[in-house]
Amino acid sequence: QVQLVESGGGFVQAGGSLRLSCAASGSTSGINAMGWYRQAPGKQRELVGQVTSGGNTIYSGYVKGRFTISRDNAKNTVDLQMNSLKPEDTAVYYCNAEVSEYYVGGVRSRSTWGQGTQVTVSS
Repeated sequence: QVQLVESGGGFVQAGGSLRLSCAASGSTSGINAMGWYRQAPGKQRELVGQVTSGGNTIYSGYVKGRFTISRDNAKNTVDLQMNSLKPEDTAVYYCNAEVSEYYVGGVRSRSTWGQGTQVTVSS
């Protein structure tokens, strides 16, 4: 199995920056895409950014160039650099990895999640 551990969350004033890190351990060879999601109180979890195993990166539109996601395959990590933070960025940020699972006669992808790290942006 794959385990994900996030770090780097905290409190920051509007306009500040934070860098979140996620480290994967276990059967990391089975990981396909890795990325970051976030969930604000009372809202659904939403995608922030994702990097495929081939290096293709996608971002949610609300990021608007403020966030940068990077993946280091050698270290099995994925980082999220957040700049120009706004109060609406306040949420619990979760690291995600899509892991291939093989069964007799088939294969499927499973999502693995970290415990989350709190990001609070004050005005």
